[in-house]
Amino acid sequence: MSGERLSLASAECVFNNETGGIKTREISTLFQESDPVPMSDKPQVLLSAFADEAANRKTSVEQLCSLAAIGLKYYSPRFLDVEGKGQVKHVVELSDGEIEALKKLHAEFGMRVTGIGARIGKIKLIDVEDGSKNKYVPFDEYLKSEVAKTIRVALALETKLIRGFSFYHPQGKDAREFIPQAVDRLGKIVDLCAKDGLIYGLEIEPNLIGETGPLLAELARQVNRPNMLLIFDGGNVAAQNKNPVQCFGEYREMQPYLGWMHIKDYAIDPSLTWTGHVDEERLKNFVPANAGDAGHELVLRDLRKHLPELSARMQKLGAPGFFLEVEPHLKGGGQFGGFSGPDGVGVAVRALCSLLDYIGIGYKLRDFDDIRTLRGF
Repeated sequence: MSGERLSLASAECVFNNETGGIKTREISTLFQESDPVPMSDKPQVLLSAFADEAANRKTSVEQLCSLAAIGLKYYSPRFLDVEGKGQVKHVVELSDGEIEALKKLHAEFGMRVTGIGARIGKIKLIDVEDGSKNKYVPFDEYLKSEVAKTIRVALALETKLIRGFSFYHPQGKDAREFIPQAVDRLGKIVDLCAKDGLIYGLEIEPNLIGETGPLLAELARQVNRPNMLLIFDGGNVAAQNKNPVQCFGEYREMQPYLGWMHIKDYAIDPSLTWTGHVDEERLKNFVPANAGDAGHELVLRDLRKHLPELSARMQKLGAPGFFLEVEPHLKGGGQFGGFSGPDGVGVAVRALCSLLDYIGIGYKLRDFDDIRTLRGF
């Protein structure tokens, strides 16, 4: 019985019957000893989330508290109630006073901003009636309003990243017909971002001109700016009735221009007939990253090979590294966001971490060193 070991949830106790002594080692030490690839030697990602997905009432305190408890240190603001008065605003609409109050909360909770969850590009490209509810805004006016407000808040919250979109083409028309006009408008937006050292990330999303990997890659090729990169989102691809192999193919098209990734997954419902358009009924089937049809294992295994160069590119542009940002929509999705609840975001983050552990990609959640820093003694 000498040297008998007993594993516990938080520690390993080593019993020595000859001396009657007990030695305890932290379980993290055991993982480091048994893991053939130490976390520090793995290619690394930074973890983040859209905090409004975790907050029932969208207050900033609720959002930051939820993510800090999960272990995240980065987030992207989108819809929030900074002062807790029941007034939910999009982040680009915040006043100077609200921005300063939000920054104080960041310091209190030890949170940093990944990027701005912007609405840029979620308007009609041209002013035609197509049966949709999408709005059209004259482009010069749009640059001076929505784009300028987004740049302002990115600078104020000290982030380099802006998430944006590629405009709605007329419903029922071929998106490829509108690439030249989209390229012209995106180029002007990206150039405004470049003046302030900002990176514009173009997200793949259904019903937009950039709804597929090949279309987004073509936009990136033609815009041809170092500060415009692409954001892969497997759930947004699988929601277009695409299987894991097809989703992986879309990712591969985007990979040369990849800036960061959103992590959500989608389970195809065979009872729904695919019409070529993603409607509200299809937005009920989002699942954690290890449970859907987006092929995250395939995608992340390939990403692992490219992470060193992708991280280096992002750092050269001024970002802290390559982000995987959880946006799970586990309790429902919509045109301008989704909701998961604090429990749902926790489920989504743990599912992602289990995949990263399995594949061999490193990441860091909060540990006691972070607590020491925050407590100040």
